[in-house]
Amino acid sequence: MIPEDFVIVLSTAPDAGTAERLARSLVEESLAACVNRLPGIRSTYLWNSAVQDEEEVLMIAKTTAARLPALRARLVELHPYELPEVVALRVADGHDAYLRWVAAATGTPFA
Repeated sequence: MIPEDFVIVLSTAPDAGTAERLARSLVEESLAACVNRLPGIRSTYLWNSAVQDEEEVLMIAKTTAARLPALRARLVELHPYELPEVVALRVADGHDAYLRWVAAATGTPFA
């Protein structure tokens, strides 16, 4: 595997409890090796033709490109939002031992 085989997935949740539940599910199901939760962010966005301004919790999930489709599907399934954010960013480089751990934690063979 090369660093580009790994992705960082960004998503937001409406509150800390929801973010914790989503993060725990993704990790317990081996869809993500780790999910960081950053409370207290503010999101300003256009929804139903109106500008919204809400406090949210940002979730940052570390996974592999191979596990991304399953992670995305599960996150959308579990998420309370009608249209949850699921944005994946490819990893350009990383600590080899950490990437091996991400692969192992998600059940992805590391070549």
